[in-house]
Amino acid sequence: MSIRMQEQAGELPAAAATLKRRYPLLNRIRNNWDIYLIILPPLIALLLYNYVPMLGIVIAFKDYKVFDGIMGSRWIGLEHFRTLFTDPKFYDVLSNTLLLNLYKFIFQFPLPILLALFLNELRGRLVKRTVQTLTYLPHFLSWVVIAGIFIDILSPSTGIVNSVVKFFGGSPITFIGDESYFRSVLITATAWKETGWGAVIYLAALTAIDPELYAAASVDGAGKLRQTWHITLPGIAGTIVFIIILRVASSLTSDVEQVLLFYSPLVYNVGDVIGTYVYREGILNSAYSYTTAVGLFVSIVGLILMVTANKISHKFTNKGIW
Repeated sequence: MSIRMQEQAGELPAAAATLKRRYPLLNRIRNNWDIYLIILPPLIALLLYNYVPMLGIVIAFKDYKVFDGIMGSRWIGLEHFRTLFTDPKFYDVLSNTLLLNLYKFIFQFPLPILLALFLNELRGRLVKRTVQTLTYLPHFLSWVVIAGIFIDILSPSTGIVNSVVKFFGGSPITFIGDESYFRSVLITATAWKETGWGAVIYLAALTAIDPELYAAASVDGAGKLRQTWHITLPGIAGTIVFIIILRVASSLTSDVEQVLLFYSPLVYNVGDVIGTYVYREGILNSAYSYTTAVGLFVSIVGLILMVTANKISHKFTNKGIW
């Protein structure tokens, strides 16, 4: 049967419909080729810089030697993981990491929400913009700059804080070199840097709440606190859950640059986290295979925590990342 006769018989459209059902992705790419062309460069960058390096995970199972290369290095299986789980130092580092992230979650996590609620209630546009700009500006400063600011402020000899302490008759305190204060310094610095930026995210979520809900609640006699509790917080609950899940997933990681700039051997007992431990063992001591095993362990645990937190969130709030 010729092609013309097939077209007249309606067989070709049926075949095309079958192909569409069988290959929906190809059909979407053909119909939206311009959009896929736009996302192609970042997709290639993601593959090259995030997924291709994952092939190096095999180093965790080898006695890696730089001059032998990955393929030439001897396979030793789970030996590095046995060393990891029997090393008392690793458990100290692990506990420091968990405690630091727990303290950041308890003391820092509510601050962006409170700031966003405060900014949402401000009616003066100029004041609102000024406060918002001043609070999220530190987010764009590097940790090098912020560490320098805090080191100057907390300096035992010339810092403003210790000048006030000495004015009231106290003795200067070495905040950054004292184990009792070091974690508090890290949490304060992180809160100052990231609270304003986090508030921007919640402010964006607040714009999706229908203003008529507030009007109806006001007519019913609900005050600002009741409106916040029954309308505002439920309205941004999805964003809060999303941030919590990401925080739980990253509970075994810390901002390595921040800790490296602040800490010293004086506070290793409370400030040494997994990231700095990997840096010291992997880069300074050239234990590449061992630190790759540490990184793989952290990644697997982080994935498990994220999936678990997402399931728990779906069970109790019907919200989640996926």
